[in-house]
Amino acid sequence: MGVPFIDIKRQIEPLKKEIMMAIEEVIDGGAFILGKQVQELEEAIAKLIGATGAIGVSSGSDALLVSLMALGVKGNQSVITTPFTFFATAGAIARLGATPIFVDIEPDTFNILPEKALEAVRKDTVGFLPVHLFGHMADLEPILDFAKQKNLFVVEDSAQSILSQSPLGFASTIGTMGVFSFFPTKNLGGFGDGGMVVTMDDDLLERVRILRNHGAKPKYHHLYVGGNFRLDTLHAGILLVLLPRLKEWTEKRRGIAKRYMELFEQTGLCERGLVTLPCERHGFRHVYNQFVIRARRREELCSFLREKGIGFAIYYPEPLHLQPCFSYLGYKEGDFKEAERACREVIALPIFPELTKTEQEEVVGRVNDFYSRNDFGEG
Repeated sequence: MGVPFIDIKRQIEPLKKEIMMAIEEVIDGGAFILGKQVQELEEAIAKLIGATGAIGVSSGSDALLVSLMALGVKGNQSVITTPFTFFATAGAIARLGATPIFVDIEPDTFNILPEKALEAVRKDTVGFLPVHLFGHMADLEPILDFAKQKNLFVVEDSAQSILSQSPLGFASTIGTMGVFSFFPTKNLGGFGDGGMVVTMDDDLLERVRILRNHGAKPKYHHLYVGGNFRLDTLHAGILLVLLPRLKEWTEKRRGIAKRYMELFEQTGLCERGLVTLPCERHGFRHVYNQFVIRARRREELCSFLREKGIGFAIYYPEPLHLQPCFSYLGYKEGDFKEAERACREVIALPIFPELTKTEQEEVVGRVNDFYSRNDFGEG
């Protein structure tokens, strides 16, 4: 039996009637740009995580960009981030002419290594852009303490981690600013691109609100050189239908992750060093946007799973410091060993709230079949 990597239709089908009603409400209201649903979604997200405020924008990528714009990031500055993440994180820094400074990652959470981040600070460094990857928050306490002392910003890339928590609080509420993505595959995924900027700072909140609308306040009077970063009313209306289910969906993801752990432990693959499971650190709450394992002979495993109809994905096959577009930064292979090793070893297995126990058993069974049919020895 085949198992899809993700099946958005299963999630949407029971809500189709409500979603169509929400779409009709937007159509009947006629306010397709910054209609009331946008503000309602902003207020609901802020209330959910205890933030001062939130601003809906056109995508998670644009949320990163407009956050850095609001903080005044420019060409003679540098921002510290991770090489093991989606391109948009470092891309936002580079688009403003600033320099991304990459540092290596933790082997267990795949998140930025705090001590390396602090060591990388230069005279031109103005802040940090850590990523809460796959649903597990980065350890930000050392970075936040240092940033406060040195008057540097911390922007949390929480695109994959809405409702994730650390001992310090919810993702996107503990730094200077934070961002979420509503890309369809996210835990709160819409029907297209969308994002949100979150902050506890009223001045930054207002600046982002102005920047997302070409920097104008009032209309045709431009305080900043902004852009068209608005969240569509239609997307906001749909997300308002989905948002009340987010907590339930998150608990289901956590339950599925727990079941994966139990099934893998029964195979003995972990003890043999063939598979390494995701971690959840004490005091943290993983929301499992992805269920990412490390696997020996990853490429051969991928071929086997593809042949058997088991969905998977590789997040990420190539680290950012080795991407052609960042060659001007002068990094080379071997500079960030953990990030490079992760790119060789990680594989994301199917996880979505409607994934069944039978499907999980099939996934783990096929992984076990692969290693059972091949002599890989001990780890």
